[in-house]
Amino acid sequence: MKFRATLIPSGNATAVEVPEAVMATLGSEARPPVVVTINTTTWRTRIAKMRGQILIGISAAHRESAQITEGEEIEVDLTLDTAPREVEEPADLKAALDASPTARTAFDKLAFGLKSKHLRDIESAKSDEVRARRIAKLVETLGG
Repeated sequence: MKFRATLIPSGNATAVEVPEAVMATLGSEARPPVVVTINTTTWRTRIAKMRGQILIGISAAHRESAQITEGEEIEVDLTLDTAPREVEEPADLKAALDASPTARTAFDKLAFGLKSKHLRDIESAKSDEVRARRIAKLVETLGG
């Protein structure tokens, strides 16, 4: 479902408020998983409820990719996300996690969004050395 909204500040990020009529089309779940498209940028997330508002948070990376700025009125295309919420682990990360049962268990328990964030951080490394350091740090952080 498409709707227009103004990109507003929300805490230390930005968001758009989701109209009640749109929420009604997404079913009865309070925080439904959704696929958001703004301009040509698409991502998976969940609806948030904060301070009496129904919001879709929009990160700096998504704002940059969609070429939108705070205060701008934008068109948001929203659909219910019914696909499995799984991430595809690159081989080097999978090997590092599999080598540490504690880290593997901890990673598997993470929410989809947090797993996705860690993967984006690893994939954005500009060199093999930085990528390896990021994987090692993640495994260590997870108790490996």
